[in-house]
Amino acid sequence: MGGDAEAGFDRLDSGPGRSSTGAAYAGKLIANLIVMGSGIIGRAMLQAYRKALDNANKTGVAHETINNIRRASKTMTEQEARQILGVSEQSTWEEIAQRYDNLFERNAKSGSFYLQSKVHRAKECLENVYQKNKQDGTPP
Repeated sequence: MGGDAEAGFDRLDSGPGRSSTGAAYAGKLIANLIVMGSGIIGRAMLQAYRKALDNANKTGVAHETINNIRRASKTMTEQEARQILGVSEQSTWEEIAQRYDNLFERNAKSGSFYLQSKVHRAKECLENVYQKNKQDGTPP
């Protein structure tokens, strides 16, 4: 019986064109498995990404991050405000107000709303610094 089984196996493998057809079939099978597997993995990754976004939205992480970015982008530092207005730390509030008026008027004539906004934000920033220092009793 053992010899007949081996002989039958030999008959399947041998023969004209049998081995190349089997290799081609195996190649197609492997290619199909790879395509199907990558599709399954791709869908699973997409589903996991969506789930992570949903979880982030539920916990407020996304909103908190966006708010932090907005705050950071809108907040002007004291140093930046002084550079925009061209004043030093020793400048009095009157000098700052005079520089503000001068720069604001110059940019109003040329029509640069962006520069006017920067000048205005710089004045607001320094105004807050001077008010805080006045409350604390420390010189500006």
